[in-house]
Amino acid sequence: MSDKTVNIHDAKTQLSRLVARVERGERIVIARAGKPVAELRPVRKVNKRSRPLDDLLLRVEEYSYDGPIGSTANEDIDRTVYGV
Repeated sequence: MSDKTVNIHDAKTQLSRLVARVERGERIVIARAGKPVAELRPVRKVNKRSRPLDDLLLRVEEYSYDGPIGSTANEDIDRTVYGV
């Protein structure tokens, strides 16, 4: 669909209608004194990818480190931060 330009006053008074049009895929440019300043457009859908169970980032315990207070593991951090 082609872009439609509306001024700020009209956008304020017709926001619900403009959002409905955007939900149908239309992009709407909002202008102040005839100059484009903003755009209403549909939000891109993001595909969430799940991490495989063998993802290294999920195996935090394997990456504990030796810091200034000795060996620190995920359980130690949880205990310190959350008091568990």
